[in-house]
Amino acid sequence: MATKTTDCFERVYKQGSAFSYQFEIWRDKVTGVCYLVITGGYGLSMTPLLDRDGKPVVMGENETLNMYDWKEFR
Repeated sequence: MATKTTDCFERVYKQGSAFSYQFEIWRDKVTGVCYLVITGGYGLSMTPLLDRDGKPVVMGENETLNMYDWKEFR
């Protein structure tokens, strides 16, 4: 998937359509911390993505989401 980037963030995952809610994961380019972004209608919500211990998920620059066992976070 092609990533979308800004000066501070890089989108690493996107799910959903323009006609419903969209779920995206953005990575801070400096810290590597991942954020869950949910958009729908005129609203937007952004929160740090946390693991089961409550610590932020940190992705390195060359890592992909496939490297993580997402079942571990449920």
